[in-house]
Formats: sequence, structure tokens, C-alpha cells
Amino acid sequence: QVRLVESGGGSVQPGGSLRLSCTASTSIFQDYAMTWYRQAPGKQREWVASITRGGNSNYGDSVLGRFTISRDDAKNTVSLQMNSLKPEDTGVYYCAVANFWGQGTQVTVSS
Repeated sequence: QVRLVESGGGSVQPGGSLRLSCTASTSIFQDYAMTWYRQAPGKQREWVASITRGGNSNYGDSVLGRFTISRDDAKNTVSLQMNSLKPEDTGVYYCAVANFWGQGTQVTVSS
């Protein structure tokens, strides 16, 4: 059983930054693309960013230019650097690989 654990969430003012991390319990990372999703209160889950095995990244329109996804296969970790945060970035952020999901980490952007 693969376990994914997110960390790094918290509360920040608009314009601030946070860095999320997701660590897997196994080396499954190395064989798959990794993805971050988020879900705001009362809204459907939204795709945020993905990174392929080869390190190619893609971003949702709402975060393009502000968020950066990266991976460290040696540490079984994928990260999401979030800059210039906006209130609409508030939500629970989840990492996913293959059919496995983390438990989520809360991000709150508010003044």
C-alpha cells in the first residue's frame, strides 16, 4: 500500500508564499507523473499542476506563472512552490500518483 503525506499548508496573507511537499512511502514516484489538485469549500476538485517522469511540468491557467511544481525522486517527494497567493487559492491541496491520494493539506489565503 502506497501512502502519500502532504505537508506545508497553513495561513498566509495575499501576496505571500507557501511551499507544499508530498512524500511517498515507497519509490512509486519514479515510475509515474505526479499531480497536485485542490478543492475549495463548496467547489469541485481542481487540477493544479502535474510533472512527468522526465520532469516536464504543466499548470492550470489559474496558477500559471505563480506556482512551480518539482520532484525529487531520490526523496520520493514532489513539491509545489506557491507564490503571489490570492484568496481564491484557498482550499485543501492534495497530491496524487497513479490511483493513490494523500490526505490533503489546508491552505488559507486571507488578510
